[in-house]
Amino acid sequence: AMIRLHVIYVFTHDSIGLGEDGPTHQPVEQLASLRAIPGMTVIRPADANEAVEAWRVAISHRTGPVLLALTRQAVPTIDRTITAPASELARGAYVLCESPGRNSDIILLAAGSEVHLVLAAKDELERQGAAVRVVSMPSFELFQAQSESYRQSVLPKEITRRLAVEAGSPQCWHQWVGSSGEILGMTGYGASAPYKDLMKHFNFTTEHVVARALNLLKRAS
Repeated sequence: AMIRLHVIYVFTHDSIGLGEDGPTHQPVEQLASLRAIPGMTVIRPADANEAVEAWRVAISHRTGPVLLALTRQAVPTIDRTITAPASELARGAYVLCESPGRNSDIILLAAGSEVHLVLAAKDELERQGAAVRVVSMPSFELFQAQSESYRQSVLPKEITRRLAVEAGSPQCWHQWVGSSGEILGMTGYGASAPYKDLMKHFNFTTEHVVARALNLLKRAS
């Protein structure tokens, strides 16, 4: 990173959803640490299509190393006929989908495998009357490099109610949720169990995301 070499790193096992054979590795701090390296571009894709686009960026990026942070567990492929195209990954963050015909009450932000979690939460929140914008944020560095007008189009200042979801350290999300937003992340290490049990134990569930979002909407109204 210091001498801006075009190197591509591929990391896997990117969250707590991995350890069924003891607490051998719990990468709760590593995403934040990697994002803190000047000149490093970290990309955490949400599905197969974002992974393809991440490779396109990694191959063409010439101003420093690129790191792809991939997940161990299987994740569904997002239906791009009803969401924005995966090619938007090149901008670092983009509006994946939002409630039609209304200004959004809240923004749900996520990266990697947690994008599917906030998509499910959006559906439930809409059933309860909220208008929701979902932002996929695979790369903070690529997003920071965009114009101010583009960043504002994705994260408008007037939408202050924001909830970021990532199964890792929450440190690096504060700049994106602002002082009125919240982060569902990990403040300690994970545990040894099947990943579905772990996600439930640490509150990375649709129900908990919905509850946090509703509480945020109620508190900020």
